Amino acid sequence: MVKVFLVEDESIIRRGIRDNIAWESHGFEFVGEAGDGEYAYPLLLNTKPDILITDIKMPFMDGLELSRLVKKSLPKTRIIGISDYLLKPVTSVSLLDTLKHVADEIREEQEKSRLLERYFASYEKYTEFLDNTNYTGVDRKLILDFLKLGAMEECDPFV
Repeated sequence: MVKVFLVEDESIIRRGIRDNIAWESHGFEFVGEAGDGEYAYPLLLNTKPDILITDIKMPFMDGLELSRLVKKSLPKTRIIGISDYLLKPVTSVSLLDTLKHVADEIREEQEKSRLLERYFASYEKYTEFLDNTNYTGVDRKLILDFLKLGAMEECDPFV
């Protein structure tokens, strides 16, 4: 589930967003809300949401300052600014469309990260294997280059 946190100073809008979206049925977990950035910031550090929905103009700490702090502390958190990307009044349909788009981007980044981790783990395993094996007469540079950039068509020299 993609975790969502809401910061909105107008309580009617905040309650409307919180209560009128079936979060879980759309693949989201609503992890918290706050009425201004100053109150929200420690809660955000605690809940570590994937997506922050924030109003831009709020008392005490506005959405822009909150966004700067969140980007420093939680760089993977995506920020949707209500006055910036979505115009008030926000409909649940437009908000859900935006959330789904951002969630898809998050999932794609997570999958790329998992694939890169697996690639590097495999690469390290193979280079460790190469380092511990005596390949007399084999061009080690050719093998290392293949492991870094190789394609299936280039396997012939090794078979």
